[in-house]
Amino acid sequence: MSISLRTYTVTDTHAWEAFVAAANNGTLFHERKFLGYHPRDRFLDHSLILEKSGKLKALFPAVDINSGGKRSLVSHQGSSYGGIVVCEDLSFRDSYDFVETIVEYAQTAGFERIQMTLPPAIYQRRVSNYLDFSLIKHGFSYKKRDVSSMLTIEAAPEKNLERFSATHRTAVRKAIKQGVSIRQSEDWSDFYDLLRDNLKIRHNVQPTHSLAELLKPRSLYPDRIRLFGAYWKDQLIAGVVNFSVNQDVVLAFYISHKEAFQHLRAVNLLFYEIVTWCHAHNFKYLDFGIFTVDMDPNFGLGRFKENFGASGVFRDTFELNF
Repeated sequence: MSISLRTYTVTDTHAWEAFVAAANNGTLFHERKFLGYHPRDRFLDHSLILEKSGKLKALFPAVDINSGGKRSLVSHQGSSYGGIVVCEDLSFRDSYDFVETIVEYAQTAGFERIQMTLPPAIYQRRVSNYLDFSLIKHGFSYKKRDVSSMLTIEAAPEKNLERFSATHRTAVRKAIKQGVSIRQSEDWSDFYDLLRDNLKIRHNVQPTHSLAELLKPRSLYPDRIRLFGAYWKDQLIAGVVNFSVNQDVVLAFYISHKEAFQHLRAVNLLFYEIVTWCHAHNFKYLDFGIFTVDMDPNFGLGRFKENFGASGVFRDTFELNF
């Protein structure tokens, strides 16, 4: 049976959201609610819907941009992850046909490049490399293979603590002994000040998002975007913004702390309490985010995350030039 393709319109929103919610690899970052919170003039949306026998079978959230002088069809740049969203019972034949159909469409529509970033394998309900194979078979190559640190949520929080390095376990105990407390917080402005100062000191850069841009998705997803704060004498000294990306994975989106209070080891206790929360809410993985940028590794950051028991999974970006 042939695959048909058309561009997304606002009338497709309900069907799109329902498909993402039931998809094998759907995440918060694929939802129209999330994609639509960005200013309308920031991206030229060119998302695609693929159907078979009149039924929705796959989605490709994408934008139309000029990249390196080439008109490019790219995974939506308002998201950490993109790629082709597919159903849980994806067949090899369909994955092959989906990629072929997108390639043929892009060429006919005048694009000179396709680029997509797939969610790491832990974001799939049923692990499958059908799409990866189909992309390679149709001429795509790896533009980059960044590494994201992921932590498996064990049968009990204490089991995760056992996987912490000795120094990190000691740091957790030290933070508790010195009176650091952890709680879900609404002190977003205080956290943003902390984040901005921390990035300025460490990297001399500004946060990717403004405070308003951080609060907007929080208002859209109050039950999926949370700030966990570490407090000492009622002062916020560290924080982590978590996204419950799908039913299995929590992503640590922003992590920051006050340098002056680093000796209290609040971040170590913060992550132990987040692991405990993940366990209580039946999540399978905590994604610490990448420690490579365009495949340039930050060894210190990678080691810090490994000390929590984390290991690495690929966040792959594929590219095809016509």
